[in-house]
Amino acid sequence: MVSRDSLKDHLKAFLDHLRLNRNASPHTVRAYESDLTQLLAYLAAGRGRTVSALRTGDLDTAGIRGFLGDLYDRGNSKASAGRKLAAVRTFVRYLRREAIIDQDPGALVGTPRREQKIPAHLEVDEMVTLLEMPDVTTPLGRRDRAILELFYASGLRLSELVGLDLDDINLGGRVVRVLGKGGKERIVPFNRTAAAALRACLRDRDLLAVQAPPARARRTRHPLFLNYRGGRLSTRSVDRLVRRYVAACSTRFGISPHALRHSFATHLLERGADLRAIQELLGHARLSTTQRYTHVNVAQLLESYRKAHPRA
Repeated sequence: MVSRDSLKDHLKAFLDHLRLNRNASPHTVRAYESDLTQLLAYLAAGRGRTVSALRTGDLDTAGIRGFLGDLYDRGNSKASAGRKLAAVRTFVRYLRREAIIDQDPGALVGTPRREQKIPAHLEVDEMVTLLEMPDVTTPLGRRDRAILELFYASGLRLSELVGLDLDDINLGGRVVRVLGKGGKERIVPFNRTAAAALRACLRDRDLLAVQAPPARARRTRHPLFLNYRGGRLSTRSVDRLVRRYVAACSTRFGISPHALRHSFATHLLERGADLRAIQELLGHARLSTTQRYTHVNVAQLLESYRKAHPRA
């Protein structure tokens, strides 16, 4: 039986509500339970009582703010603290909906601002060096050159690139049809050097496909990029090959296939491309996601200001 004023009992009832009424996954329920159990433990310690002795009146604004402060003191990131605060607010909404409390103690607690991390990317000269790393005298080297060129020319996600089929590439029009997040399709252009690299790669398909399974065992889809056995390249394989080429020509760390996507967007922005056009090319649902790239150019803007403004 749930005690009308016991926070611990109400937490148990809330978790049952998530599980039975909201059809939340076991993982989600465990996450809520962990976050809210931490809150109750903090409140109990601050009041010198056991968790079982906590009452609904103990869940107040000062307690929630103190809980956030304690999370920071223990090294939690702002993203982690924000997630835990979201769990607290969901619990509070449940308590209000069930008429267990009248006020919203979380209303005056500010959401932690998430850190804006500048995306890792390569400079233009570094990117040129990287593109020239594969040995184009071999079929696998020509394939790798095409992969790097297409990454940089189109800004594709890793999953989008490995999912490409032959039918998705229009070499004459220099565009590629991409199936992005949420099954959303978009058309992305690529440049002449990427088109030339792709043509060279496609001429080698018979060599790479020589060890492929018999035709009757194949699917009707024909992957654009093949591994040495004639099957579709995996995301792990492409990630490995990009990192291997970066390691061979640069001392930079954290340069992954996604960093090539960041390089694509950053270099377009530096040369005056419209932010909304970049959003469409990248397949971002929200402009705020694309706006991360504006932070990369702060140093460049300051330098331009110092050179150009008469009183700088």
